Parts: sequence; C-alpha cells; structure tokens
Amino acid sequence: MVKQLTYPGAIACALALLIGMSAVQWLPSLPPRWAMGTIAACALAAAWFFPRARWFAIVVLGFAWAAWRGSVAMEARLPKAWEGQDFLVTGRIVGLAQAGADATSALFRIEQATRDGHVVPWRGLARISWYDTPTADPEPCSQWQLLLRLRRPRGMVNPGGADSERSALARGIAAMGYVRSDPGNQRLSVSTFCLDRLRGSLAEGIQARVHDPHDAALLRAFTVGDTRGLEQHDWNVARANGISHLLAISGFHVGVAAVFGAWLCTALYWLWPALALRCPHAQAQALFALASASAYGALAGLGMPTVRTMIMIAAFALARCGRRAAGSGHALAVAMIAILLVNPTAVLEAGFWLSFVGVTFLILCMDAKGRGLRAFLRELTLGQLVMTIALLPLTLWFFGEASLVGALSNLFAVPFVSFVIVPCALLGMLLLMLCPPLATPVLRVAEWLTHAQWWLLEQTATWPGAQWYLPAVTPWALLLATLGAIWLFMPRGMPMRAFGALLFLPLLWPTRHLPEAGAFQAWVLDVGQGLSVVVRTHGHALVYDAGARYPSQFDLGTAVVIPSLHALGVDRLDMLMISHADNDHAGGAPAVAAAFPMAQRYSGEPARMRLPMAQCLAGQQWEWDGVRFRVLSPATASTKTKANDLSCVLLVEGRAGRLLLTGDIAMGTEPQVAAALEPGPRPILQVPHHGSKSSSSTEFIAAVQPELAVVSAGWRNRFGHPRADVMQRYATAGVAVLNTAVDGAVQLDFPTTAPAYVGARWRLLERRYWRE
Repeated sequence: MVKQLTYPGAIACALALLIGMSAVQWLPSLPPRWAMGTIAACALAAAWFFPRARWFAIVVLGFAWAAWRGSVAMEARLPKAWEGQDFLVTGRIVGLAQAGADATSALFRIEQATRDGHVVPWRGLARISWYDTPTADPEPCSQWQLLLRLRRPRGMVNPGGADSERSALARGIAAMGYVRSDPGNQRLSVSTFCLDRLRGSLAEGIQARVHDPHDAALLRAFTVGDTRGLEQHDWNVARANGISHLLAISGFHVGVAAVFGAWLCTALYWLWPALALRCPHAQAQALFALASASAYGALAGLGMPTVRTMIMIAAFALARCGRRAAGSGHALAVAMIAILLVNPTAVLEAGFWLSFVGVTFLILCMDAKGRGLRAFLRELTLGQLVMTIALLPLTLWFFGEASLVGALSNLFAVPFVSFVIVPCALLGMLLLMLCPPLATPVLRVAEWLTHAQWWLLEQTATWPGAQWYLPAVTPWALLLATLGAIWLFMPRGMPMRAFGALLFLPLLWPTRHLPEAGAFQAWVLDVGQGLSVVVRTHGHALVYDAGARYPSQFDLGTAVVIPSLHALGVDRLDMLMISHADNDHAGGAPAVAAAFPMAQRYSGEPARMRLPMAQCLAGQQWEWDGVRFRVLSPATASTKTKANDLSCVLLVEGRAGRLLLTGDIAMGTEPQVAAALEPGPRPILQVPHHGSKSSSSTEFIAAVQPELAVVSAGWRNRFGHPRADVMQRYATAGVAVLNTAVDGAVQLDFPTTAPAYVGARWRLLERRYWRE
C-alpha cells in the first residue's frame, strides 16, 4: 500500500521565500551588502533559538538572498564610465539570432573585452545588433571576435509601458550594443554540438517542409519555442484569445511530452516483459516521463512554465522511485523553491506569476473528483473558467488588458493544441532527427490542423470584449481581486462564496480623476528620439505625434502610445495631430489611428503621411470643456517650405495655464509662432526639434518666456540632443528644462485656479533599484 505523505513545510517555505524575495523588488535602492549579511545572520540565529519564528526567518533570508543577488546583478552591468565606448570582444552567441529588416540581433556572452588595447576586467551577457550584414551566419554557440559599442540597459518609462530594464535584470543582460564596422570582425569557430543549434536546425526543418510560412512559424513556436517568425498580428490574436501561453511553450506541452515518455516505457515493457525483473514498471515509467519532459523542455528553450513543469515532474518521479506519493501542492512548492533559490529575480517576470498562480488555483479547485470521460471533461471546462478569473488581476496588472473570450478560446484551443497539434508536431520533430523523409507527411498534417485552429482564433479575436482594457491597476486593487478569486473558488460549504466577486469591483471599476472644466492634463511620453504628447480635458483627448516606427517593425505607437492611453483611462481619442511626416513623429500614427478609428486626423504634411489626414493651418481653433485649442503654424501648406517648418504648432489654453507644442520648427519659423502667441500666463513649452542647435533661439525663448520647458529625446542619442549650447540658452533665461531621456514620461497638470505644475516624472515616480 502506498503511503500518502503531506508536506506543509515545503509549501510554507515556498510562500515565505516568495514574500521575502518579492519585497525586495519594491525597493528604490538596495541595502549595502554588510547589512544583508547582518540581516541573514540575525535570521539564522532567531530560527535557531526561537523555532516558532523559523518561517519568519525564511522570509528574512529570502529578502537578504534576493537583495544580494540583485546587488550582484546590478554590479555586473557595464560600468557607467565605459558607456558609449568601443570594445574589441570575443564571446559566443547565446540562443537563436533574430534577423530583421534593419538588423540582426542576438544575445552574446562576452568572454573577454579589450579597450584601447588593454584587457578590461568585465564579462557579461549583452544583447547586440548587426546593422550591416554579418560576415558569417551567427549560429548558436558560435564564437566571434567583434568590435562593439556598448551601453548599460536602459528603456523607456511610461504609464502602462513595458519595463525593459526590469526584463534585462531578470534575464541577466548586462549591456546593450551594436557591431561596429571593422575588418577584424569575424566568426572564430562553431561548436560541434549545441542544443540551441539543434533547436535552430529543427526549426529550419519544419520551415522547409511546411508550405505556408505562417503555419510553419506557428509550428516552430509550438514545438521548439522559436517565435522569431511570428508577427505583431499573431501576438494580438493570441492576446485577444488569452492563449499567449500556448505560443510560448506552456507547461501543458511539457506534460504531453512526459505522457509520451510514459507510453513509450509501457510499450517497451509490453514488448519485453522480462524488463520488469530488472526494474519495476512504475519506477521506470516515472524516469521515462522525466527524461522525455526534460529533453523536450531543453529543446523548447527552458522558459519559466517549462522549467516549473519539469521540476514538478521531477518531484513526482523521485517520489514514485522512493515508493511514496507526493501531492500536487508539494511538487509545485518544490518547483517554486528551486527556481527562487537559483534565480531570485524570476519574480520580476510576468511568466513566473502567471505560471505559478494559475497552477495553484487549478490544484486548489480542480482536485480530481471521479474518473472517466465525464470527470475529465468537467475538469477541462471548469479549469478554463478558473484560469480566466484567477489570472484576470495579474493579467491586467502586467499587461493592462484582458480577454473576455479567453475562457471560451482556451476551452477548445488548449486541448486541441496540446492533445492534437503538439503530439503530431512532436512526432514530426522526432522523425526529423531519425528519418527526415518520413517527417514531411506528418508535418503536413500538423500544418493543416494548425491552419484550421488559427483561422478559428482569428475569428474569435474580432468578437466584442476580445481585447478589454482598463486603467493602470493599483496594488491594493490587485490584492483585493486576488483575495476575491480565492474566496470565489473556496471549497463547497464556505459561506457566501459569491461575495468574493465584490472584491473585483475596485479592479474592474477604478476611480478616474478627470480634469474639471477649464483644466487639462498633458503627458509628454518617453518615446526615445521622437515625440508624442497626450492632452486630456474633462471629456476629450488628443494625441500630438506618435513616435517612430522602425524597419524591424518596432512601433512606438503600439509599444508606448496606445498602452499609455489605456493606462491613463483614455478609451476614446477625439483627435490625432501629427506635427509633420518625419518618422520620429509620424511613424506610430497608423497604429494609433487603427486603435482609435473615430479620431479626427490633422498633419502639417498630409501628402507625406501613410494615412489620410487633413491639413492643419494657422487660425484653426476649437474648444473642449472650457479649454481652447489654437493652431499657430504653419501659415501655408507650401511644398517649398522645409518639412520641419511645416510642423503643426498647437497652443492649448486652460483657465490658468498654457501649453505650447512646437514639433520640429526651426529658428526661421519661431518669430511667426512667437508673434501669434497672445498675452497670457507663461506657457510650458515643448522644446522645438528635441533641443537641436537649429531651434530655440535666444529671441524665441525671450519672446515666449516659458515657465518650464520639456524636451523629448533619446538616451545617448546619436544626434547629441539636446545640445549643450541650447540648454545653456534656457538656463541663461532662467527656464528649467526636463528631459524625457532622464525623467521618463512627464505629467503636466493645468488646474483652473493655480499655475501649472509637474504632476509626475515617471522614472522618479516608480523608482526601483534596477531603474537608473
């Protein structure tokens, strides 16, 4: 008889570690290492002398360990004094290189670096890009000598935007850079065997044998976690259906591989019954399942859900080999402890929380009740509802959006992908390694199945509520909604379970603080070397410029402007005004226009825009909620005028404050704008042309007399914006200047009875130790 063991200690230990390590991630700066050591020593002493305090001691030890590892990770970054310098390095490609329209990028493990002919004591993982064609194929694990220009990881900081600095810390990326043209750039060697090379080879084999490139890209994602062939539209469809986890190799896929291993073991014992005399079937089956899951997890790239599932399977396998039975909760706790001890910064990634919280709810709510098909279907259908509701708070917290059709989409997508497409594709992948000719018909079947599945998902992605956005979630609303989900799915007998839904109200109906009549707010977004400003009155919203779009398909309209609008609670856009058609101002406009198709559209250069827009001209004006909008320039739409001087110049006037948006006008247009500026409160000025030397003349600054100036520029941009001499002109005039490259997005508030003021600087508002 198998003895059922329970392990409350493992579960409590995992929760204690999680609390301690999560607390570190809210710190604006890390404590010194001597303080961490002292804290850890005190925790150990308390656990020794006061056994009842051992769980609190684990919390403290988790805090100290995460803080120490975070300190090590920050110190491993490229020294600040070396930013922007060239290094001759040798190292190896890590993972699969991404070839884009404008660049080829890859992770590069730097093994030795030389600066000015001297070896420097720095090593680390860098994300690098070739803007020219590489001299050879950057194969996984290949060793290279390259001349690199490096900088520390730094990203844009906006309301609702992704935090690339946090992601860099979680993934161990210590530097960013690009390959400089140099005759010494060369591939030195290629490893004989490399797991990532095998992944790449299998991906190429799938691509060569599947007719439709899009279906091939999906199969590559389902089988080896290669998402390089997926486009933004594919991710939009996945998010609209709540099935992004399937594209990133879910733990369910690894479970299917484990089942395949168990079946293989059963087949071997059926063919050779004498094997049972040497090794019991149950133990062998567990080891085969673990080996199969581990092999597939390695081929899939060892993502968070993959590793979590592998460790859980390992816990079950070891318990089976020891003739003991371990519960699901214990296996999940062991997986969490292992991941947290090896990589405390894992708690910074959304995948960690979505993976563990989702499985935890399934374990708590979906313990097997009965056997057979009926029980299986019950758990399958109810499981999708549990996952959708339980993960709703975290999904909104991390991504600012959720899918109301996700439960239905997952109901048919999860079983079909996991039990039909993935086994078929895995069989094709196995045949690719053993007998490539036989793989073709199997992969063709997988292609047909994938095509049909994706067509259905594209249909449901257009349903109402498929993509549902809410303003930025507050921590207390997240906590209440999580508690509400726990209450909803408590065991039968718990009184008033339905009232758990009430705790979702602060999350689903957040308080909105709108400007009163005659007042307005503005956000100069951090879009790097470009410009985008959001202006909101009590009932209307305007976007002035939308950032750039690059040949790599990275679009600031999609990546920054639209998420910021959703995070700020803007669900309707009344006007999209693009100052002129240069890419750094207009590149993201099509994405914003597609997201808000009812918005009026104006531009200083409508003929050069990629979408229909009306001409903005001096004299145009309108009023929203007591706030007046006036176009001050251009006076004409002459094609002989330089593009920058055709910028729409917009003056926004509230009862007590004004905002002047100037686009990229140069000194030749500045007198016209200054002359059109009527007497009134000193305005806040968007610095023309990112602080270029061709703008912001001394006379213009003296005529406008801005209360404050805000420049939108990229961090360490190649143009040197804002120029030092331009900043000196503002300083001489006594005008303070904020820079989005330094401050992140800048919030400006224009109340009705007081002067305008800076409401927030996002890089300082959400200060974290990994953000510089």
